Amino acid sequence: LFSQKEFLEVPIKEVYMEGTKIILNQTLMMLIIIFTGVICKKTKIISENGNKELSKLVLTVVNPVVILMAYQTDYRPELAKNLLIAFGLSVLAFVIMIFTAYILIPKRENRETAIERFSSIYSNCGFMGIPLVNALLGTKGVFYLTAFITIFNIIVWTHGVILISGEKNFKSIIKVFYSPVILSIALGIVMFLTHIKFPTVAANALSSIASLNTPLAMLVSGVTIADTNVPALIKKFSIYYISFLKLILLPAAVTAVFALFNIDESVRISVIIAASAPSAAMCTLQCIRYGKNSLYASEIFAASTIISVITLPLVVQFDYFINTIY
Repeated sequence: LFSQKEFLEVPIKEVYMEGTKIILNQTLMMLIIIFTGVICKKTKIISENGNKELSKLVLTVVNPVVILMAYQTDYRPELAKNLLIAFGLSVLAFVIMIFTAYILIPKRENRETAIERFSSIYSNCGFMGIPLVNALLGTKGVFYLTAFITIFNIIVWTHGVILISGEKNFKSIIKVFYSPVILSIALGIVMFLTHIKFPTVAANALSSIASLNTPLAMLVSGVTIADTNVPALIKKFSIYYISFLKLILLPAAVTAVFALFNIDESVRISVIIAASAPSAAMCTLQCIRYGKNSLYASEIFAASTIISVITLPLVVQFDYFINTIY
């Protein structure tokens, strides 16, 4: 929709309205697929065991392919430089979010601390982030977004897995680096730097697999949400608190820190939007995998996704406002 040069010249109202439209469309798409998952569970088309198998497929096959294909783009020095900056900003964003989440979500008895911290830190940066960044900044913005997605996968498959599983020994950390996702990240970066591309047939096949990521993840979430007690969900203050942290407080902190640096607009905004997306569906998938409270994770995911229709455009507006001050 807007080029990098034109972005700051476009009235913020136009950016806000376009961003709101895109986010609303994406949210509605997600809710429709989630509702389909609910129906599949209610009609016994997908069983509990089937849901576990689907989540395993997403985590170990589809996710790695999504990351690998993100690096199938032409190499250019300017892209490489800004990509490195995007990597640095992404790391900084996660440091801010992890530090803040651990302070504001202390450990307490009878509280799902791990799930709440995970949901506050990790976002649905792919499905919600890619279309919004693409609309605002074009393909260049999406390319920079891959840096955040890469850092997200490295941290979520190390810190995130340890957080949910409770396994803190050194062997479990080493094991994570041999996971399909981490290996695909390493291979993708090498192929980008060495200008290696998949043959057309292979690239099309892998792209088809990558396209399964969102529908499968949403189906798994829907099957899990099928047992949700909606009246009880509405009354849970903790879900609103976690949504406030994930969608408003943490993004505001990240945006304020980024404003201190002289950074390319498309790089900065790409990372901010990714960090501001609703809680990751990955939390539900990992909870299913490790036998944790996947229902609570799905409740947070569903609530934050709906609320993000309002908050994500506000984050874009806040970034514009705070950078005009500086």
